[in-house]
Amino acid sequence: MALRSVPLEPLHRSLQAKLVPFAGYNMPVQYPSGIIKEHLHTREFAGLFDVSHMGQVLIQGDTAALALESLMPADLVALGHHQQTYSLLTNEQGGVIDDLIVTRWSDDQFMLVINAGCKEKDLAHLRTQLKGVSITELSEHSLLALQGPHARAVLTRLFPTVDQLAFMNGMWVSFQDEPLYVTCSGYTGEDGFEISVPNHAVLAFAETLLACDEVLPVGLGARDSLRLEAGLCLYGHELSEQRTPIEAGLAWAIAKDRRVGGARAGGYLGSDIIMAQSAAGVAKRRVGLSVVGKRPVRDGAVILNSRNEAVGEVCSGGFAPSLGAPIAMAYVHAEYTGVGNRLRVDVRGSLIEVQVTAMPFVAQRYFRG
Repeated sequence: MALRSVPLEPLHRSLQAKLVPFAGYNMPVQYPSGIIKEHLHTREFAGLFDVSHMGQVLIQGDTAALALESLMPADLVALGHHQQTYSLLTNEQGGVIDDLIVTRWSDDQFMLVINAGCKEKDLAHLRTQLKGVSITELSEHSLLALQGPHARAVLTRLFPTVDQLAFMNGMWVSFQDEPLYVTCSGYTGEDGFEISVPNHAVLAFAETLLACDEVLPVGLGARDSLRLEAGLCLYGHELSEQRTPIEAGLAWAIAKDRRVGGARAGGYLGSDIIMAQSAAGVAKRRVGLSVVGKRPVRDGAVILNSRNEAVGEVCSGGFAPSLGAPIAMAYVHAEYTGVGNRLRVDVRGSLIEVQVTAMPFVAQRYFRG
């Protein structure tokens, strides 16, 4: 099957990006500056990411809020206009079909940003489950992310009204007479923005941002190391249809009204299982691991206790440029999830010492107003 192109692919090629297949798209994994430079530049200044492979879906209808609430543990009824929430599409077994961001544009309009690799199954799920609403994939729009401590200053020079835009809020702005939707959100742990841009305007907009001294183009390689340092889940690694929000350490993503004892508890697919786990606990949970030495541990590696018994597996691992050391996330048996517990990871027959550590590995710096 041929790879799909994002509208900015010619720009990525002109910037000498290394393009790789990702979720069916030809995407920049890095630019000539390299993953570590891109990562550290984002932490210190600002990085521009093309995330147009992700899905943008508009749900419209008088019953849209309640309809969506039947599929996710969010409180969309109480969500204000231009506010966002992180949520999870769950299945009947309590597993995660996808994680997503939901933004309320108006009383009857909700915009979803879904993962590229889950786009087709998510759309099929939404179309099967949701009745009485319209579902439109916004395929004529690209999605850019501007992330880092200088992102706000850069974007404010173009759009002064975004200066006080707080985390998980959005607003409309105009660029060359084109409407752009800006949200204060991202996947790096830094202050930053995601911007939905009509495809025909995205090249001019991206070039305008890249002309700023603070901004460097950043590929998916550094995006992954940034999100790992921030302790954020990646679908297909920390999240899957076999993992529940409780196992994933995402109980906070279940809205208070939808939890056990809440005014509108449950009512979404798999809620009985998830609420039971919330009360009784789970056998395995997601944890952070600091790695002793310089050798990274990778996805799928088995975790052992002092008796060489398998007690978990790594779900994401790699070098953390901000820390100068390897880190990982893993699922381990509940009795070993306490911070400070020492375990070992089997890396092709070598045993690497690790220690359970608190997440995020690098402090998150979201602007909350």
